[in-house]
Amino acid sequence: MNLIEFLKDMPVIGILRDIPRGEEEACVKTAASCGLKAIEVTMNTDGAEGIIKELKAAARPYGISVGAGTVRTGGDLERALNTGAEFIVTPNTRNDIIRLSCTAGVPIIPGALTPTEVQKAHDLGATAVKVFPVNCVGGPEYIKALRGPFRDIKLMACGGVNAENVGDYFRAGSNIVSFGGSIFNATLMREKKWDEIGKKLTVLLDAVKAVI
Repeated sequence: MNLIEFLKDMPVIGILRDIPRGEEEACVKTAASCGLKAIEVTMNTDGAEGIIKELKAAARPYGISVGAGTVRTGGDLERALNTGAEFIVTPNTRNDIIRLSCTAGVPIIPGALTPTEVQKAHDLGATAVKVFPVNCVGGPEYIKALRGPFRDIKLMACGGVNAENVGDYFRAGSNIVSFGGSIFNATLMREKKWDEIGKKLTVLLDAVKAVI
C-alpha cells in the first residue's frame, strides 16, 4: 500500500491507546462517519493483537487502514506483522525495525526528533518520519525549521496535535499529523462515549480540511 497516496485527502492518523476489547466496531463506525482514514493501535495496549484483527475486520467495508503503533522491539514488530497490521509506527529510530518492515513490504513511520535521526530514518527506507514529541521542542516552528533542509522527506507531527494547532502544523510543512488521547481518550472509550469522541474528531478533521 502507498500510505502517503492513501492519506492524501485526509493526512491524519488516529492513535488508539488502551481501547477496550469489544469497542472495535463502534470505534470504526465513529472514525468512518467523521472521515478518518487511518487508525493505529499501540502495541502496549492490553490485547493489542486481537484488537487489531477485530478493527481490521470492522474497517474493511469502510476502507479504513489499521496499523500498529508503539512498535519498539523486534518482538513488537513480529506480533504486529502477524496481525496483518497495514502500517507500522514507532516512537524511536531503530535500524532493524525499519529494515525488517521495509523487507516485509509494510509502510513504516519511525519516530525521530533530531535532524540526524530524521535523516537516518529516511535513509533506512522510512515511508515518512514521525517527529515526536514535537510539542516539547517548539511545535509547528520546529517542523518549519526541519522543512528547510529536509524538503524531500515526508514528516508527520505527533505530540500535542489538536484542533486549535493542526492548521499551524500543516502550514509549517507537516505532510501528516497524528493524535491520540486528546480525542481517543481512554476514559471516554471505556465509557462508550463515542458520540462525544465523534464530535471532537469532527472538529479536528474540519480544521484539517480547511488547510489541505
